[in-house]
Amino acid sequence: MQRREIIVVGGGMVGALSALLLANQGFFIHIVEKSPCITPAANAPFDLRVSAFSAQSKRLLELAGVWQNLPPNRLCAYQGLQTWEKGSQKLKFDSQEIGINALGYIAENNWVQAVLWQALKKLSNVTCYENREVKRIINSDKSVLISLDNEEQIKAELLIACDGANSAVRQLLDIGITAWDYRQECMLVTIKTDCPQQNITWQEFRETGPCAFLPLAENNASLVWYHNPQKIGHLKSLSNAQLKEVIKDEFPPLDFDFEIVDKGSFPLTRRHAQSYFKGSCVLLGDAAHTINPLAGQGVNLGFKDVECLVDLLLNCSDLPMQTLLKRYQWQRKPANLLMQSAMDVFYKVSKSDLGPVRFMRRGVLGLAQKSGPLKNKVMKYAMGL
Repeated sequence: MQRREIIVVGGGMVGALSALLLANQGFFIHIVEKSPCITPAANAPFDLRVSAFSAQSKRLLELAGVWQNLPPNRLCAYQGLQTWEKGSQKLKFDSQEIGINALGYIAENNWVQAVLWQALKKLSNVTCYENREVKRIINSDKSVLISLDNEEQIKAELLIACDGANSAVRQLLDIGITAWDYRQECMLVTIKTDCPQQNITWQEFRETGPCAFLPLAENNASLVWYHNPQKIGHLKSLSNAQLKEVIKDEFPPLDFDFEIVDKGSFPLTRRHAQSYFKGSCVLLGDAAHTINPLAGQGVNLGFKDVECLVDLLLNCSDLPMQTLLKRYQWQRKPANLLMQSAMDVFYKVSKSDLGPVRFMRRGVLGLAQKSGPLKNKVMKYAMGL
C-alpha cells in the first residue's frame, strides 16, 4: 500500500487525532500548530472548554491509543440525559435502557489534545512545527507546497486543514463559506459543588435560549446559559458572588450549593465551507463546518470527518487523490449540512413563544418520552452505535 506524506495544519483535537491515526499507519506526518500544546497540571482548575464525547468518538481515541491516558479524575461518564421545556414533562434517556455503561463522556478539550500530542511526539515519522503559521500555499491536484512564517517550506501529497472556524488555510485557498450569526451568545460557568460527582446531563429550553448542566469529574460541573449578547455581557461583568446569586434566581433550580471557579462566553455563529477540498488540500472539523452547540455534536462531527478521511486514505489508496477527496466531500458534506439544519430548526422552534408552537413542543417531548424503542434508536444513532 502506498504511503503518503501528509501535512496537518492545526493541532487541536481534530488535527492531532488525524495526525496520530495516520502516523500509526505509517504515513509521514508534518503537523503545524501556531500555539504550543501544554499539558495541564494534574491539579489545575477545570478548563471552561469541555466536550461531550460520544461512544463513537471514544472508540476513535481508543484506536489512537490515547483514551486510557486521560487522567480518571478529569473524565466524567454520564448515564442519564434529560431535556424539557420550562414547565413541561421531561424527556429522559438512560444508558441502562440500551444496555451500555454510559451515554457519553465529558472531558476538557485541553486534556484530550495533550494526550494526543504526547503520543505524536513519541513517533519518529511525525515532525512537529509548533509556534508556526502557514503564510503561503502553492496548491495543485498532484501536490501541495506550504511556506511557514519562518520561510521554511514543506511539500506533501496532501494537506489536511484542521485550523478552526477562522481557518487561515481555507482563506488562503479562497474557499468561500455560507455563514450567519444567531445574535445570541453562550456563557460557560465552571462550578465546584458541595455534592459528589453527578452522572446526569440536562437541558431546559426557554424563549431566551437553553440552559444546561454538564457534570464534570469529582464534584465539578459546567453550567451553559444561552441569552442575548446584552444579557451575557451583564452576567460577565458581575463578580463571582453576584453571578452566583443571579444563577440561583434565574437559572433552572440546582439542588446543591456551589462556588464559581471560572466563566466565559462565545458568540453563536454557523459556518459551512462551500467546498471541502481544493487541489490537494482538504478541510476537516470547524475549518469545514461549525454548528450550534445545542446538542454537543461539534467535536463528534469533526471526529466523524477524521474517521471518514482516514478510512479512505487507508482503504482507497489506489485512487487518485482528487477522486478520494471527492468521495470524502460526498460522504461528509451532506451529513454535516443535515445536522446543522436539524439543530437550526430545533433551536428556532425551542425559542419560539407562539402559543401553537409551545403546545407542539410540549406534545412532541411527551410523545418522545413514551415512544420506547424509537427513543432508544434515536439515542443510539446520536452515539454512533
